[in-house]
Amino acid sequence: MKAESRNRSGERFRDALCLRYGWTPARLPSGCVCGHGNFDVTHALSCSTGGFPSIRHNEIRDLTADVLRQVTHGVCTEPMLQPVTGEKFRLLSTTTADQARLDVAANGIWGGRFERTFLDIRVFNPYAASNRAASVSSVYARHEKKKRRRYEQRLLEVDRATFVPVVLSATGGTSKCASALFKRLASMLSDKLKEPYSVTMAWLRCKLSFALVRASVMCLRGARSSSAHRVTRDPASVVVAEARVSLQDC
Repeated sequence: MKAESRNRSGERFRDALCLRYGWTPARLPSGCVCGHGNFDVTHALSCSTGGFPSIRHNEIRDLTADVLRQVTHGVCTEPMLQPVTGEKFRLLSTTTADQARLDVAANGIWGGRFERTFLDIRVFNPYAASNRAASVSSVYARHEKKKRRRYEQRLLEVDRATFVPVVLSATGGTSKCASALFKRLASMLSDKLKEPYSVTMAWLRCKLSFALVRASVMCLRGARSSSAHRVTRDPASVVVAEARVSLQDC
């Protein structure tokens, strides 16, 4: 069992290196259960079968919320926006959906403790054809612009709040707005903990990088069969099975 665990850890490490340097990982599946015939890194990081891109997104959402709770107030995940009551928006792309939600909200990021800021997170696949055709900086700017056009005007005029699009690459990069946000959080955390800013920033970057790497490797090696994610037993039995504990031993 220990040897198997070491082998899997080594495989994850090699996969992470391949993703970082744009190499092709060894022993990838020949095909995907979604029906796509060529299972490569590009497809693995984008395929929604198995829910891995959503898990990758949620890892960054939850990590960001956890850091915010240490330095700000009123933090919540998936906050619902105030309903639109007849407001007319200049941008036609602005969402007017009644049940519109963003990823994280918190008070006191940029201004006073009552100033509300909403964050919406996007983790994109840099190997996708739509992203490879342009420079990295323009891809980040494009994704940020889409988020702003969809939410910013509504937040400013209805919720009276500020908006930050948090765009990251699945391989570890961050957009300008995301970088500014995490630098701000590192500065606030540094002041609270009385730690050097450089140490706090390095810690936060490591947390983000490892979260993205773990999620991206899961996209490569995770089971995508729909039956693998279907619960067919009661929750107690699932917990016991995962812990490798027999009910008879309890």
